[in-house]
Amino acid sequence: MLNFSLFRHSRTMHQGNQSISKFFLLGLTVGSEQQKLIFMLFLCMYLVTMVGNLLIILAIINDAHLHSPMYFFLANLSFNDICFTTTTIPKMLADIPSQRPTISFAGCLTQMYFFMLLVDLDNFLLAAMAYDRYVAICHPLHYAALLSPKRCALLVVTPWVISNLVSILHLSLLSLLTICDQRKIPHFFCDLEPIVRFACSDTQINDLTILVVGGAVIFIPFTFIIVSYAIICCTVLGVTSAKGKWRTFSTCGSHLSAVALFYGSIVGVYFLPSSAYSAERDKVAAIIYTIVTPMMNPFIYSLRNKDMKGALRRLFSKKTFFWRWLALP
Repeated sequence: MLNFSLFRHSRTMHQGNQSISKFFLLGLTVGSEQQKLIFMLFLCMYLVTMVGNLLIILAIINDAHLHSPMYFFLANLSFNDICFTTTTIPKMLADIPSQRPTISFAGCLTQMYFFMLLVDLDNFLLAAMAYDRYVAICHPLHYAALLSPKRCALLVVTPWVISNLVSILHLSLLSLLTICDQRKIPHFFCDLEPIVRFACSDTQINDLTILVVGGAVIFIPFTFIIVSYAIICCTVLGVTSAKGKWRTFSTCGSHLSAVALFYGSIVGVYFLPSSAYSAERDKVAAIIYTIVTPMMNPFIYSLRNKDMKGALRRLFSKKTFFWRWLALP
């Protein structure tokens, strides 16, 4: 039997006289003929994610026209997406050529901590962006007061604190479990749900915490987003100008697309009944919200946004001028 202990400084787990220090990740075990294709596919997706989100951040920092609450939250979301993908994808890429991909016990706990932290933070940032749209459309005269720099900072710092506490809570409860001699994780990263399934001891508290606390972290921001956009719709329907309606809805369309993509895959992994559990379905849904969603966000938020496209053009023109100046003899 394996006894988890979160607060142990030892990097190994013990079973009788044996020292167990690693798990096997079986999520993306592919044949040798497919390894290069899968590796190049996910490497390209990772690079697109990194470059796209970095460009969003640089464009917002560089352009004074984008120094507003909406783009402040978007910059934080892009930074979070960079950290989120880096938590899982580099390790996954390193494991693809391996016949028996492994992760250390300490590495597994560390990956789980940052994974849960950043997923939860994504939820709150999407809710903050919905709040920004709600205030801008429904209370435009109070926009500057309701979304002052101090309040914007609070809307980012508070989720960091809550997400940290939730991650620590889950890992602390995980440390109380006795895990059977099962080291094969049917996933391409260490996630809480597969590890809890290995337990020989009672997991009722863990399951209840995942359902209540995890559910609250997911569904409270999601409900807030739905209510915010319901009120926005009611407000916009009162606008007499068809052009005004379209302009208002277009500013919300990008955010709603990102919300649908993110929450749809999250629900597919964590909140379907256990009777409907499928390892393959979980892998596909996990790939969507760990790789596809962070990769798509820069396109979603820039392609239909004139201000962002203008900021990116100005950013590239400055960079082009800089490189031309360096090339001068």
